[in-house]
Amino acid sequence: MRYFHSGLVAACALVAAGCSDGVTDPSVQAISVTQFLPSHSALRGQLREILEEQNGGLGFEMWATILDRDGRVVDVVFSGEQRGDQWPGSRVISAQKANTGNAFSLTGFALSSANLYAPVQPGGSLYGLQESNPVDPAVAYGGKVTDVGTTKDFMIGKKIGGINVFGGGLGLYTPSGTLVGGIGLSGDTACTDHIIAWKLRHELNLDNVPAGVAPTNTDNIIYAVGTIDGFEHPTCFDTPGQGDHIAIANGLPASHPVGPGE
Repeated sequence: MRYFHSGLVAACALVAAGCSDGVTDPSVQAISVTQFLPSHSALRGQLREILEEQNGGLGFEMWATILDRDGRVVDVVFSGEQRGDQWPGSRVISAQKANTGNAFSLTGFALSSANLYAPVQPGGSLYGLQESNPVDPAVAYGGKVTDVGTTKDFMIGKKIGGINVFGGGLGLYTPSGTLVGGIGLSGDTACTDHIIAWKLRHELNLDNVPAGVAPTNTDNIIYAVGTIDGFEHPTCFDTPGQGDHIAIANGLPASHPVGPGE
């Protein structure tokens, strides 16, 4: 079957329920994302390298959260030297975005958090969606402050919940096409958050997106031209030296193409 990864098949052999008739055992699906991730320090290093590039926006430090298909957080990193170098509130927002990218993507169709901006506006077809899966505050704010953004972050291993409807949240698809979770970035403008999330997902080789609402048949951000009435997202702003976020984002399917990679 197209969506089975060799590592996932091997994992199935260790589970009593196994995988049969093309159905993946939920417990295997839930943990499979970790098979494709680098170490905590390597993930942080990849994020920091991307921030050296032109990404539009403000040029601020970032939070990144990754969670599995069942919505459990598996890693939380920040790019700065210490946890206060990026907006503290963006830690939970990054987790919300990761949850959104995972919660509203399917094996054959991906929606980014940016794609949901227009439909949830008053009168939109998904109005109220942003209130449907609230963050669990006990998970978001529990644990030791000194553990935040480390391998001991209290969110890790727990379901955070939350829906966020601006840029920065994406589904994660393995090279074989298996949907294994979501990634969320926060700390800059929403447009730049999306750009950095896209680049980091590409670096992880978890961007084998099957289809989406963008003209490129991906889950890329669609900038509004006039009325916002489909899956569009407002444009943002850039500070000197950061690049043009509109041009950068529109060029992502060419500069960082989705697909199985190598």
